[in-house]
Amino acid sequence: MAALFDNIAQDTRRFVFGVQDTMKALELGAVESLMIYENLDYQRLTTRQIGTQDLTVHLLRPNEESKFSGQGGELEIVDKVALSEWLVENYKNFGAVLEFITNKSPEGAQFVKGFGGIGGLLRYELDLMQMDSAGEDDEEFDDEFM
Repeated sequence: MAALFDNIAQDTRRFVFGVQDTMKALELGAVESLMIYENLDYQRLTTRQIGTQDLTVHLLRPNEESKFSGQGGELEIVDKVALSEWLVENYKNFGAVLEFITNKSPEGAQFVKGFGGIGGLLRYELDLMQMDSAGEDDEEFDDEFM
């Protein structure tokens, strides 16, 4: 965890934190060392639009799950698992090392409260904000030539 804080302090852009950004970096294969709080309270919910085979993954806190129970039959819940459990079963598929963090130390408490209890060290610099905006520009670019 010290390496994570060092990278943040030096602004190396070889770190990620927060559920959405960490999962995005993990899917890109960029996460070298994945760190999660031992009591991470997120759920990984997979839904399917009724009548299609299209699956969507949602990362939710327990109090957000109710959004999907009253969809009027439009969405079918295909799978629901604790995110930490899913990560334990799948982190190797992304080539990452998994570390559990406790909040019993000052650094661990800061990781949980300040960074959402999930983050990691990256293999290379990655600017997820730039990637998101670049993806939007690419879509506009493609539309101009269609």
